[in-house]
Amino acid sequence: MRPRPYSVIFLLAAAAGAYFAGFSTYDFVQHLDREMHNVTCTFLPGLAESDAGGESGCQATMMSPWSSVFRAAVWGGLPISLPGLAVFAFLLFRGLDLWLNRREDDRGATGFLALASALPLLTSIGMGYLSLVELDAACKLCIGIYVSSAVAFVAAVLNWRAAAAPRLGEDIGLAGEPDPGAGQDLRGHLLSFGEGVGFVAVPSLVYLIAMPDYSGFVGTCGELAKPEDPYAVMVPIGPQTGGKPTIEVFDPLCPTCRAFEERLEASGLEEKLARKALLFPLDNSCNWMVGYALHPGACVVSEAVLCAGDKADAVIHWAFENQEQIVTQAKTDDKAAARMVGQAFPELASCIGTPGVKSKLNKSLRWAVANQLPVSTPQVYVEGKKLCDQDIDLGMDYALSRLIEGRLATKESP
Repeated sequence: MRPRPYSVIFLLAAAAGAYFAGFSTYDFVQHLDREMHNVTCTFLPGLAESDAGGESGCQATMMSPWSSVFRAAVWGGLPISLPGLAVFAFLLFRGLDLWLNRREDDRGATGFLALASALPLLTSIGMGYLSLVELDAACKLCIGIYVSSAVAFVAAVLNWRAAAAPRLGEDIGLAGEPDPGAGQDLRGHLLSFGEGVGFVAVPSLVYLIAMPDYSGFVGTCGELAKPEDPYAVMVPIGPQTGGKPTIEVFDPLCPTCRAFEERLEASGLEEKLARKALLFPLDNSCNWMVGYALHPGACVVSEAVLCAGDKADAVIHWAFENQEQIVTQAKTDDKAAARMVGQAFPELASCIGTPGVKSKLNKSLRWAVANQLPVSTPQVYVEGKKLCDQDIDLGMDYALSRLIEGRLATKESP
């Protein structure tokens, strides 16, 4: 028997959703070696090259706080694309079951499938909102999942509407007594629901159980030789009460630093840290350790942060929100960054560029030299212990929570 057109559309959409979710899971799993890899950023995964650019929407989405769950329990967490893949596989299985067993006219079975199809649709709506509103990023692979979810849901609903209408007396007995088949339908729906739970639970549990133990790396990536701040060059950022003393080496125009701050805020770990920022602009107009201005304007914005003192948070947040605009204008106009900071914070204009603040920024760079820090940002030190660079993104919740709790490795794991 030929399937209904709506059934064909549903099966194709479910297969497409599984295809996109599968590639998304593959991209995530590649990063479990704690290194950076290409990320699929195309509407035709497998037929087009992956994108290795760290600034792509796909990269930003995968590294975001919402790409996985249980991040504090396992390194990187459980990627939401894995249960997404399982849900699409379940929908494909149920859709094939309706067709092959000639149940396309079963109003109960098609109704259950329509309800089940609402789960990936609602999840796609939520994730799409976070991607476009919170991250301001568009991931082509994710869009493929969103579209597949929407098409599958619409096709399932239309299939349900096309199913044969119940005949008079089908839902209740002719004498007004309950239809004895109603209990069987309920049991069938409960069985199908259990199958769906199994489709999601089994691969998720296998993934969590099979995850390597990365706790052996926590606390093994070095520590500060001279953590003291004799020249008072550090500025407080975030909550300062009751947390572990933490030094964050960062550049206010560094996209990776901004992404780290977003993940830290979403994780809830910020409240457990008493952070101070050590300015390390990757801009050769003040930093002799870099050969060119990786982030033009970073020196001026760093001076503004130092000038702001206890109100440095406001300047940092402004810089994060306007990073692209500042860097773009500073590439062609050396005075653009100072002008933009002056417009946003008029009270700092008289301080920026003065010998005093330039000397303070220079001393901050000297502090980095005294501690033999690498030329990179961000760097995070909790009570002098470094958060490994490999744990700055996906592994942040896992490794940072252990640093805070003092659960340090005695030796590095293989």
